Amino acid sequence: MVRCSVTEAPAHPSHDVVILPARSPRRDWSCLLAGKLTSSQLLNLITLEICLQRETRAAESLFFSGNKRVTHRPSSVSRQNKSRPHSRGEYNVYSTFQSHEPEFDYLKSLEIEEKINKIRWLPQQNAAHFLLSTNDKTIKLWKISERDKRAEGYNLKDEDGRLRDPFRITALRVPILKPMDLMVEASPRRIFANAHTYHINSISVNSDHETYLSADDLRINLWHLEITDRSFNIVDIKPVNMEELTEVITAAEFHPHQCNVFVYSSSKGTIRLCDMRSSALCDRHSKFFEEPEDPSSRSFFSEIISSISDVRFSHSGRYMMTRDYLSVKVWDLNMESRPVETHQVHEYLRSKLCSLYENDCIFDKFECCWGGSDSAIMTGSYNNFFRMFDRNTRRDVTLEASRENSKPRASLKPRKVCTGGKRKKDEISVDSLDFNKKILHTAWHPAENIIAVAATNNLYIFQDKVN
Repeated sequence: MVRCSVTEAPAHPSHDVVILPARSPRRDWSCLLAGKLTSSQLLNLITLEICLQRETRAAESLFFSGNKRVTHRPSSVSRQNKSRPHSRGEYNVYSTFQSHEPEFDYLKSLEIEEKINKIRWLPQQNAAHFLLSTNDKTIKLWKISERDKRAEGYNLKDEDGRLRDPFRITALRVPILKPMDLMVEASPRRIFANAHTYHINSISVNSDHETYLSADDLRINLWHLEITDRSFNIVDIKPVNMEELTEVITAAEFHPHQCNVFVYSSSKGTIRLCDMRSSALCDRHSKFFEEPEDPSSRSFFSEIISSISDVRFSHSGRYMMTRDYLSVKVWDLNMESRPVETHQVHEYLRSKLCSLYENDCIFDKFECCWGGSDSAIMTGSYNNFFRMFDRNTRRDVTLEASRENSKPRASLKPRKVCTGGKRKKDEISVDSLDFNKKILHTAWHPAENIIAVAATNNLYIFQDKVN
């Protein structure tokens, strides 16, 4: 059994952690870390992403979370402890840097917030890490590198940095490298701006490792990582007359293996798969995924709850997963007519749609994620609940992320929601759910049973319990 370590994180605007590998495949989850992140404004701003570093560092993955800043937190925190095995639950701040600054668009009289909407890792090519971060308008490519040695013995300057008199130099010296305290440097390598009229909602790195896409409500642009002054518009759904606008783009992602294929979802609950080999402007999709609507169940809220908030390809590339307000659907790329799986996340809220519309909760954007083997999926819900679905056994479980459950050796107990009648002791009434506590962002380790969930202003990390 692994002890549960509850760590109060420093008061930084955002945090992220390195996940070390777990050993047990059992679905008995225990708390590994629970850390307070920021004020309540972090609620809709945290972004969690996994760095898939299987080539050089297969034993660890990096999680990033951010709102106004980005915090990078790998396992090694100093040069002295790099050789020491890192214990689970021990997390120390590695580096913090400001990703975006508040701006003002004078042409449109619009204030651009500095909050981070999305963070995406680039595949690691050398000792440094690279990531893309974006706010509503500007995308930045960041390089994060370590430096634990410094050069000494220069010929033209003293040790304190002052220039030496060239006429007083009587001999040449060869500079030498001396150890120093670990210094983490974050530097912006590229800034991609002025390409989106509307707010950016998605960025996705291509499998060719050279290009990426960015999507806003009406357009999707294709960028090259080395070129900042231009991008190619590959999808444009803006009508000539904006009064004829019927849907917007809600999410977009590249295929994990085929660099020419990408998908984007819409507010109407449809998914379009496009092939960039067919034409430069992908206005005509290659495949169109839509589930027929049952006319008997149509209501005023049907179009709102059918809007897709997230779309994710499976690691194998054979399936894709979409999340709408009430359910998660798994689609086979070879079958467009209907999803192969539909998992209800919180169907008990269907009777509460009117009140959820009044308090704007019906517009919450929940994300979803795949397990490393694609055999399980996870997504968030209200009351700090998150749902996990086993695709093989068709079993599901509801778990709660809370600081009360984050005690040493504590295991997460399944939770049930009572919709009516007599409530059992371990059940919670649907009328007692706290809609201000919600898990919008989740992440799953690519190779191990370790998960991270962002619950309001706290980040929780759970792993399978190891005996």
